[in-house]
Amino acid sequence: MTVTTERIKKLRAMTGAGMLDVKKALEETAGDVERAAALLRERGIAKASKKADRAAKEGMVGSYVHHNGRVAVLVEVNCETDFVARNVGFQELAKNLAIHIAMANPQYLRREDVPEDAIEAERAALRAQAREEGKPEAIIEKMVEGRLGKFFADVCLLDQPYIRDDKKTIDQLVKESIATIGENIQVGRFTRIAVGE
Repeated sequence: MTVTTERIKKLRAMTGAGMLDVKKALEETAGDVERAAALLRERGIAKASKKADRAAKEGMVGSYVHHNGRVAVLVEVNCETDFVARNVGFQELAKNLAIHIAMANPQYLRREDVPEDAIEAERAALRAQAREEGKPEAIIEKMVEGRLGKFFADVCLLDQPYIRDDKKTIDQLVKESIATIGENIQVGRFTRIAVGE
């Protein structure tokens, strides 16, 4: 396959990546759009951490209302430019995050947002559980720290397994989007409203 203008446009629309990055990826994959998209994602994840300190002051509010009208979500997703905010891939990410929040019901965005007293209460409960299971005192603290990860995966959005692909977390999903789109993306505030809760 060759690198054509149509393929460049298609890959750019799919990924939101820059023109030069798209062209280079297509050249490296002999014009194969799918392989080029995968290559851009792989490269971008490594670059995602470098972009994390860049200001993300543009973006959009993703929304979702469940078909029965009993659950609704608003989530703020930020990026660096209004160009990316209009990108279909970015808008799809915002929608998917809203759907995920509706289904998984996270309480906090990240681990740092969980109040220290809630973490200590969970640690105490996990210690008691380990003692009840007859675990030796010497390994209880290690077990507690290991099991605390499960607690964070339950209550923190960025730690939760993505509902559409539980092999990756929401944090990994966002980093993949950063890799594909080529800009810093930050999940901001979110609100979930459910009838009767």
